[in-house]
Amino acid sequence: MLKQIDHIGIAVPDLQAVEETLRGLFELEPHVRETVADQKVNVLGYHIGDATVEYLAPMSDESPIGKYLKKKGTGIHHVAYRVDDLASTLKRLKEKGFRLIDEQPRDGAEGKKIAFVHPASSNGILIELCEINEKKS
Repeated sequence: MLKQIDHIGIAVPDLQAVEETLRGLFELEPHVRETVADQKVNVLGYHIGDATVEYLAPMSDESPIGKYLKKKGTGIHHVAYRVDDLASTLKRLKEKGFRLIDEQPRDGAEGKKIAFVHPASSNGILIELCEINEKKS
């Protein structure tokens, strides 16, 4: 079912500060700079090996990441796992009684289809499931 860790999402208030820090520390340049409007988030991503570290900054205080930052501050927001067939994975999880935030795949960063499993069903950890659009990978 799970193929690999796709990315780790880290909530931050300021993407520019992150970019400057990672450039200074490791001479890293971002591979991804994107806005996901329906999630009200700006994304700065760094491909490191086979996974990505995504830094997520809210477009507004009322966005999911904005609310997360108000409640918990800067830190790891979610772990994302790659799957082959997201729709069937969600169906199977729902049939097993897991609580889902998304019962259908939706668009995410880098052209991926994504869905979230509610932390209440995953030991307090927000899990994102991702399916790669083979045409874009």
